[in-house]
Amino acid sequence: MRRDNQSTSSEFILLGLPIRKEEQGMYYVLFLVLYLTTVLGNLLIILLIRLDSRLHTPMYFFLSHLALADISFSSVTAPKMLTNMLTHSQSISYAGCISQVFFFLLFGGVDSFLLTSMAFDRYVAICHPLHYNIIMSHILCVLIVILCWLLSSGASLVHTLLLARLSFSRDNTLHHFFCDLVALLKLSSSDTTINDLVILIVASMVVTLPFMCILVSYGHIGATILRAPSIKGICKALSTCGSHLSVVTLYYGAIIGIFFFSSSNNTNDKNIIVTVLYNVVTPMLNPFIYSLRNRDMKGALRNLLSRGSLSM
Repeated sequence: MRRDNQSTSSEFILLGLPIRKEEQGMYYVLFLVLYLTTVLGNLLIILLIRLDSRLHTPMYFFLSHLALADISFSSVTAPKMLTNMLTHSQSISYAGCISQVFFFLLFGGVDSFLLTSMAFDRYVAICHPLHYNIIMSHILCVLIVILCWLLSSGASLVHTLLLARLSFSRDNTLHHFFCDLVALLKLSSSDTTINDLVILIVASMVVTLPFMCILVSYGHIGATILRAPSIKGICKALSTCGSHLSVVTLYYGAIIGIFFFSSSNNTNDKNIIVTVLYNVVTPMLNPFIYSLRNRDMKGALRNLLSRGSLSM
């Protein structure tokens, strides 16, 4: 950002959630519980995968990184939102705002790439079961995870660098509960044509392309099942892919909702609500989806609880 411009803002004002002041106490408790549930639930997923040798498979290796990304994703915005609600302070520094943009895009992109990696894992497991152990080797899984983080880091860094070169006028009020990239671009007094173009290009690489890959993977899975349809095969596929499909539906459904409301007029409050669903609620639900719909995770949880009861 050009610091020589005297009209450039050094901080931003976050208007927060569209709620009345007298209701802030109730919503503070609600979002604090949601955030703590997100952190503890995803930490439990990581712990179970770490401790149970039966979960040392590619699918759960990806899931442990997804849980880590979900904790980080919520931690980018939730603590600041809760602090503002508690202290009634709405300001955020320029550096803090830019950092929020970078890490929000980073962990959101990692989620997208990891969900795609998990879809590929399910495709190999169902469509090429005899070659699964050869294809999904530990080295390949590690390389895939590293690639997910590198690609997402590169994409978020491009957005952040382009954002940092913009100037912002004295109107520094953001109608959001965190520093949203699109909201910041609308606030800028500079030409944002390049930023808007890069958003379209990077979004197609980070969101659209992975989503298409997931659809293709499940298309092949569905075709494989239909070639030799059986109740046992369908039940196995549902137990194997059901949790992942539920998480994919929540994740991309929220992104589609954000895009829909962002493109409409006078729907800023609805856009904020959908963003809360995407950033706070979805990461909280992922552990419940995988623990309640997955036999392996429920078995690992029972083993952990039985160990704890025996040690007491």
